[in-house]
Amino acid sequence: MRRTEVNVELRKSKKEDHLKRRNIEIDDEPLSPLENTNRVTAAHMSIEDIVNGIHSGDEKMEITATHAARQILSKERNPPIDIFIDANVIPKLVEFLSRVKHPDLQFESAWALTSIASGTSDQTKVVVSAGAVAGFISLMGSPHSVLAEQAVWALSNIAGDGPELRDHVIELGIIKPLITLIKPGSPYTLLRNVAWTLSNLCCYKIFPPSVHAVRQILPALSQLIHKNDKEILADACWALSYLTVGPNERIQEIVNAGVVPRLVALLDHNELAVVIPTLRTISNIVAGSDSQIDSVMAAGACPLLAKLLNNSQMNIVKEAALAVSYIAAGNAIQIQALFTNNVVRPLVDVLGKGDFKCQKEAAWAITNITLGGNVEQIALLRQFGVIAPLCALLEAKEDSKTILVVLDGLANILAAAEKMGELEKVTLHVEECGGLDRIEALESHDNVEIYHKFLDILEQYFSTERDEDSELALSPSQSAHCEFNNHPSLKAPE
Repeated sequence: MRRTEVNVELRKSKKEDHLKRRNIEIDDEPLSPLENTNRVTAAHMSIEDIVNGIHSGDEKMEITATHAARQILSKERNPPIDIFIDANVIPKLVEFLSRVKHPDLQFESAWALTSIASGTSDQTKVVVSAGAVAGFISLMGSPHSVLAEQAVWALSNIAGDGPELRDHVIELGIIKPLITLIKPGSPYTLLRNVAWTLSNLCCYKIFPPSVHAVRQILPALSQLIHKNDKEILADACWALSYLTVGPNERIQEIVNAGVVPRLVALLDHNELAVVIPTLRTISNIVAGSDSQIDSVMAAGACPLLAKLLNNSQMNIVKEAALAVSYIAAGNAIQIQALFTNNVVRPLVDVLGKGDFKCQKEAAWAITNITLGGNVEQIALLRQFGVIAPLCALLEAKEDSKTILVVLDGLANILAAAEKMGELEKVTLHVEECGGLDRIEALESHDNVEIYHKFLDILEQYFSTERDEDSELALSPSQSAHCEFNNHPSLKAPE
């Protein structure tokens, strides 16, 4: 059962609060890291004084007032963004970005605009409409790294507003100067902002960036995932997780970039902030074609997935089980690798002992094995004790999809047992663990498909007079396994 659509809420929940960031000022600093000259303090300027100073045309007043503006915008819990917008300050701040002879003024105005762009969509669009994007892109080439970093931060806030503005900053040429900043000697604070900006450029599943943009971005991400900084790694892996949501052609772009071996290695990272987006990227890749699954398995993913199934964090276990379910939907060789690398036993443990969300993912994986595996592999599942926890999941009467998956798995296990001449032994096991009672209880279920599967199993495997021509026998169309293309899996990623 290859699931082509997955629930995205959980994955988004870990990142949406980071799509925009305000540049918070921690304490009183000089007017700029670039210049530490004695200037008139801006601490007690009123907003009216600030506005007048920015419009004054006097360089000394401009820098003092702009410094005061960025202090208010970065210190206050509810910054007066709209007041500054209504006072027509934004175009003036954008103009300050081009004052190359006054890098301190460039820095102060860039910081203030960054905070404004971290606001609502309407506030961000005011900054864009004033022409700030071109100014920020130009600043990325500044010889002052703090200016380049501030420009990157501002552009990331703009790109994080949505696909329309993300595409706007791409069209104006953000990518080339952005990835140029990834070079030996670049400070990690700058590289962290570059990685975060790249993740914002890759966002939005429904409206992904163009293939051309992705091909420009991938070499940069390939470099960043080899850094040792956890923030850089996390954001670079988030970017890759976004890029791998979609058709196999999109996934293949990431595989072709040669990043899979490093991603698999990062599954063993000691920081959850890195493991989560990495695991989600791996899950997305193995949701693709058999050859894309092979690229992950060839890099040694199976033992690491087995380890993650034993993780104490249930969201990690759930995502690992999701990845395994996709592999189990692959070919016979891939299914065998799950057994060879001891992934199946901890998977069965999750089925029995995990929380319900983890159990559902494990049920998908087990049922996929019963669909594509041979009778010997299905017999191994029985030896690992899969029947009792599968039957227990039939209690989830409100979750029709899970019940359908479990019924398919049980039917396939019973069919394999029949082929091996062990049907009586297995049906007895199902009865002893309460499975038959739970199956029979589905007679009153209001889901028609569940009702038909319930009848099918009872008629074929538990009837005292098993007659293929019985009136209860189902038509081929009724008994065929349905495909579940909208499974609400962990990619939601809550």
